[in-house]
Parts: sequence; structure tokens; C-alpha cells
Amino acid sequence: MHVYLETSRLILRRFTPDDLDDLVALDADPAVMRYITGGRPTPRDEMRDDYLPWWLAYYDRGDAWGFWAAIERDTGAFLGWFHLRPNEGDPPDEPELGYRLLRAAWGRGYATEGSRALVDKAFVELGARRVYATTMTVNVGSRRVMEKAGLRFVRRFTMPWPDRIEGEEHGDVEYAITREAWEAARATGSPAG
Repeated sequence: MHVYLETSRLILRRFTPDDLDDLVALDADPAVMRYITGGRPTPRDEMRDDYLPWWLAYYDRGDAWGFWAAIERDTGAFLGWFHLRPNEGDPPDEPELGYRLLRAAWGRGYATEGSRALVDKAFVELGARRVYATTMTVNVGSRRVMEKAGLRFVRRFTMPWPDRIEGEEHGDVEYAITREAWEAARATGSPAG
């Protein structure tokens, strides 16, 4: 198992083709996909032929950025995934943080725990200058995770979504933390880093 990161309750490890069933099941839950596709599941062939190969390509390139399966340390159960990587067109030292977890894992602090660990890794090991995350304005749960991970509101914007999603008329939000803000938070012992 290629472990990328461990926290007190999580193991973030590389994906393998054997994770396909777990990924399909994750995206089959309309609640999980509510703010991504309006609840539409990701088809198995799309996950198998498009998403999973794209994620695996990060490892093939030896890239420090990418996507990782989130595994519960105590049980070995698949909980979902995290990503930390610059989007196309982003500066190479400004990765986007993202996560998608099973509904059973919601409200248990896993998203915050994994996000904080990835933010720390981005600044300590990967030379990031800034880490950001985006979500729909109405996705209060995800916004709360971003805040608990130390990211702060930056802006509201409108992003085109391929699917009609309830609440899209309110737009999207970006949260971020800079290296300087992260260092200041660590110096004061605040939970922002």
C-alpha cells in the first residue's frame, strides 16, 4: 500500500484499479453528488475509463500532487477521497484542496482532519504558496470544513455547471489560506494550520 499521508484516524493512500467499486458506490449516493451533479451518479464506465486513469496518472508521473483514497485507520474501510493539486491554468504552487466522503462519514470530522493534514503537507513538504478550495455557496457543510481547516472566504463567483443543481443561482465561493497565514496560525497555536 502506497501511503501518502496518515492522521490519527485516516490513511490517505494511492488509488488502485481495485478501488473502482468503492468509487462507483460513493458517487451513486444522490446526497454525496448533490452539489456536484445535482444528485446524478457517475456511470461506472466513466469512472473506470476516465476518472480513475486520470487519478492514477499522477502517480505514474511521480507527481507530489494528486488524488488519494481515504481509509479509516481502525477498520480499513473506504471513506471517500481527497485531492490536492493545481487545476489547469493555476500556478504550480497554488493547489486546490478537495474531498468527497461517504454520507456515513459526514459529521465525524474526517473531512476536516484530512484537509488540515493536506494543507500542512502542502506548506511543509510541497512548497505551496497558497491552498484554496471552492464549493457552491449553498454547500454549508463543505464551507464549514474549509473554515475548520484554516481556509478563509476569498470571493463569490459564478461557475458554469454541466448539470442543473439546486442553489446554483447563488453562485460559488472560494476559500484559501496563504503560507503566511498558515505560519501565523501555527505560531499562535490556532487550529487554522
